[in-house]
Amino acid sequence: MQTFDYIVVGAGSAGAVLANRLSADARNRVLLLEAGPADHPWTRVPIGSARLITNPAANWLYTSEPEPATNGRRIPVPRGRLLGGSSAINGLAFVRGQAQDFDGWAQAGNRGWSHDDVLPFFKRMESYEGGDDALRGRDGPLRVTNPEPREPVFAALIAAAAEVGIAHNPDYNGATQDGIAMSQATISGGRRMSTARSYLDPARGRANLRIETGALTEALLLDGKRCIGVRYSIGGALREARAAREVVVSAGSVNSPQLLELSGIGQPERLQGLGIEVRHALPGVGENLRDHYAPRTRWAIGAKGYTYNDTGRGLGLVRQALRYAFQGKGLLGMVGAPMRAFVRSREGLDAPDLLLGWVPMLMEPGPKGPRLSRQSGMTCYAHPMRPESKGHIHVVSADPRKAPAITFNFLSAAIDAELTVRAIRIARAIMTAPAMAGLQPTEIAPGAPRTTDAEILEWVRHAGETTYHPVGTCKMGSDPMAVVDARLRVRGIEGLRVVDASIMPSLTSGNTNAPTIMIGEKAADMMLRDAA
Repeated sequence: MQTFDYIVVGAGSAGAVLANRLSADARNRVLLLEAGPADHPWTRVPIGSARLITNPAANWLYTSEPEPATNGRRIPVPRGRLLGGSSAINGLAFVRGQAQDFDGWAQAGNRGWSHDDVLPFFKRMESYEGGDDALRGRDGPLRVTNPEPREPVFAALIAAAAEVGIAHNPDYNGATQDGIAMSQATISGGRRMSTARSYLDPARGRANLRIETGALTEALLLDGKRCIGVRYSIGGALREARAAREVVVSAGSVNSPQLLELSGIGQPERLQGLGIEVRHALPGVGENLRDHYAPRTRWAIGAKGYTYNDTGRGLGLVRQALRYAFQGKGLLGMVGAPMRAFVRSREGLDAPDLLLGWVPMLMEPGPKGPRLSRQSGMTCYAHPMRPESKGHIHVVSADPRKAPAITFNFLSAAIDAELTVRAIRIARAIMTAPAMAGLQPTEIAPGAPRTTDAEILEWVRHAGETTYHPVGTCKMGSDPMAVVDARLRVRGIEGLRVVDASIMPSLTSGNTNAPTIMIGEKAADMMLRDAA
């Protein structure tokens, strides 16, 4: 039995930030627990995400429950299982979201979470060379870069978007999000900037920070209504650690509610049915699950030499490897979706509500994960950014090694289905605009014959996937279904906070990694102020 001031469960996008910031004061003894390994070779190379998306060595490899909106399919729900968490296996796109996202959180009663409140933490975490000094950070630990649209395919997309009324925006993380742009990315010098590299590497030498990998946290230790520590196992051997100040659960939107429920915090009837002793009734645990349900439209490209299906196979792959080795660019150094557009589904909206993202290649399943198709083409995913459909995640066993059940309830809100169809129609308009004619695009999926809303939605049910952005299962708020308050303290339990994407009351407008890192920064600041 050892005692620390702070115990952080989960070394992912938020947990790594907490470990760094809390241990910066040498008086704070910090224990960081990670269920997965310290590293994986493929995490350093940006394109390595394709090798990690189905790799159990670095990925929890969860799947959702079958449901009508997926035509009875189980949808992959990859989650990072190593230092850096999902920031070590994701597609590397850096999207803060809109000011309206955070203002909406504050207006719902979460004091201190407006855009003006969180902007200093976004700035504190990043190092970015472009944009407005008032909005962008210059010397933070996380290096963010913005590639130029030099490839002909990207120039064509920008021109095509302009022809359908979508302007080029050089900084969608600046004053406004509207428009089409190259994806800003957590890549520097051709290498992935995970939170393991950006936050943990600089802190590893601190005597007051202990990092344990291969450590599965099985339960929170409670003394009445106070969390006093954790029980975890390494190699099958059980251990316990005590927290003099606080335990912080940063295990992510799947594992954080799982750990609370395994510890007896959640819906009493559900827990009792599994033989779990109820320690604290909290009905919102595991509820309010949201994610981006994003069908991938697929396009054949008749002109040769434009996509990585042509330039990344055979000798082309050798050239790409050399380009990456000497310049850190090309296929191997690419962000998951190098170009994206934030668009409005109709006139009169205050901000974009749809996201389109382009990948200049077609992929197909391979024995070690996705691989380049022999057919030359492009992929464009399209989806609403703030879906209203809500699902849930709950344990199905008292065994901490048993995966929880993930139910999304995609398209259960009618507006989500309507906006998904609208997003696909906008993707079609851009891909068939005159500026794209030189690439000779032909629609593969959903396929030109599918023209009605019903036909498009039927295809979505057969082909839709998520963009791997689950949030909300330990939501922040003051209503009866809130799990944490505005300072991320678990309601009704002292000495316990949840700090990760699970606390988001609603989805942000775009990828969720950047907001999750911000949450880690803001939480660390609140904790240090509370301790002082």
